[in-house]
Amino acid sequence: MQPRNMSMSGVVDLAAVKAAGEAKAKAEQARAEAARQGGPAAVPPSALVIDVDEAGFERDVLQRSAEVPVVLDFWAEWCEPCKQLGPLLERLAVEYNGRFLLAKIDVDANQMLMQQFGIQGIPAVFAVVAGQALPLFQGAVPEAQIRETLDQLIQIGEERFGLTGIAVDAGAEGGPERAERPVGPYDALLEAAMSALDAGDLAGAVQAYKNVLADDPAHPEAKLGLAQAELLARVQDLDPAAVRKAAADAPADVTAQIAAADLDLVGGHVSDAFGRLVETVRRTAGEDRDAARLRLLELFEVIGADDPRVTAARQALARVLF
Repeated sequence: MQPRNMSMSGVVDLAAVKAAGEAKAKAEQARAEAARQGGPAAVPPSALVIDVDEAGFERDVLQRSAEVPVVLDFWAEWCEPCKQLGPLLERLAVEYNGRFLLAKIDVDANQMLMQQFGIQGIPAVFAVVAGQALPLFQGAVPEAQIRETLDQLIQIGEERFGLTGIAVDAGAEGGPERAERPVGPYDALLEAAMSALDAGDLAGAVQAYKNVLADDPAHPEAKLGLAQAELLARVQDLDPAAVRKAAADAPADVTAQIAAADLDLVGGHVSDAFGRLVETVRRTAGEDRDAARLRLLELFEVIGADDPRVTAARQALARVLF
């Protein structure tokens, strides 16, 4: 994922943004000016998702990209995959709490922007970081892959351009309806999951959490519970001594390393579990690498995105992948 200078001749003037160093300086100047004025004001969650057109592109995307990475979602009303990807990106924008801004661009109404970005098909997702463009992905890709891409984007913004995001006031009025959980029998379902866990019925607990997520895919308690229940189910019948011996005897055996990482996490050795899988990703390729990477992302869900050990492991993963 390498930044490149944007050339938007006929739409916006980017002559002043020629290199990463200059872009970083502009970002630093913008933050310094905001600090002199008393610091940037916190925005409500609803302000993390905006609609952008050609006329407002320079103001809403280029200028804002000096303070926060801006993710561009090129979509259209007739595009069925867009209807799957769009709500997911909107939910993640709120969940990431100001670490990126989501700008939605209707290609039917903004043909020139579509042409300037070289869009061949939609949905297509780009980012602008300190005035520089990054192609991210095209199509409705899995949530785990999107999260990984966003984490890498945020890391680039922080390390190369010093972007730290924007402050969000979660209690401000005008929060987006999309962030609200739909009404449903969650208390009963979550209680059923806990009862199943207490009874040792891991399969029942997994199904109960899945029932919640089928109605509300973003439900935080259900997501965490499902990740934990699935982890317990995986290690339930393992022989810890045999698993650890297999992992020690065969460092290149991805299946053995994944099983050992599960046991590490259950045993409370979180950093060991993450480090084992990051190292496995580093020395493997193809399907083996994907298996280790995806298990690592699953273990992140068990611990929670706000845990500093998860943040450190995500950064380590990005370094070995790129």
